[in-house]
Parts: sequence; structure tokens; C-alpha cells
Amino acid sequence: MTVGEARPTTGTDTPPDVLDGPFSTRQLLRIDEALRLADQGTGLVFSVYVGGLDEPIREHAERLHRQLAEPDRSVLIAVSPNQRQLEVVTGRYARKRIPDTYAKLAALSMVAAFGGGDLAGGIIQGLDQLASHAGKG
Repeated sequence: MTVGEARPTTGTDTPPDVLDGPFSTRQLLRIDEALRLADQGTGLVFSVYVGGLDEPIREHAERLHRQLAEPDRSVLIAVSPNQRQLEVVTGRYARKRIPDTYAKLAALSMVAAFGGGDLAGGIIQGLDQLASHAGKG
């Protein structure tokens, strides 16, 4: 089955949520490639969450981060476009390689892209900046 092809429906079949999200297939592939390159280039584990965040926003993002397989080595970019919120959460080991100052710079860059209507491009740019700051692992 290809993307966009009609799926047979029986009362219980529902399409994956990812197809209903804010990204095209091409954008998803670009984000996936950026994640792969960031992981391979740094030895850290990068993740992206796009969706609603409960109040308080930072605490929800930190809860999501703690649920990752390797939270100490992980970097989470949590974006809630409808709430106009962005959080970058780094684990204990990852924070040594990406101090808060650099995470904030990457966040500013992402926010600028988001403001221009480029959600996928902002995420990709942020991943690239965070991975560049982290360096080789």
C-alpha cells in the first residue's frame, strides 16, 4: 500500500495517527533522516514529540523525556504548535555535551522557522544545531 491509497475499512480499522499529523510524507522522511544523522554523529539519542502538552508544559516534556529508552543520553524536542510551546529536554549525560545555552540558541532558531510557517524545517534545523554543538561522541 502506498501513502494516500485508500484503506479498506471495517468497523475497527483506523489509519495511523502519523498520517493525520502536520507533516507530509516527505517532511517525515526528512525529520527521520535528521534524527538518524544526529544519533549517529553524536552517540546521543534524539527524539521529537509534536502534539499537545499538559500544564505545566516543562514538567510534561520532562515526563516524556523520562519515558525514553535512555533518558540520560537523550535529547527531546517537544513542540506543541497549537499552544505555541517548545521545550528542549536533555538528559544528564547529554547536558554535558549540550549545555542549556546551546539548547536555547537552537530553540531560538527553531522558533524563528516556526514563526515563518516551517514546522518541519525548524525541527530539522534544531536537530542539526543540537547535534553540531554536541560534537562527535
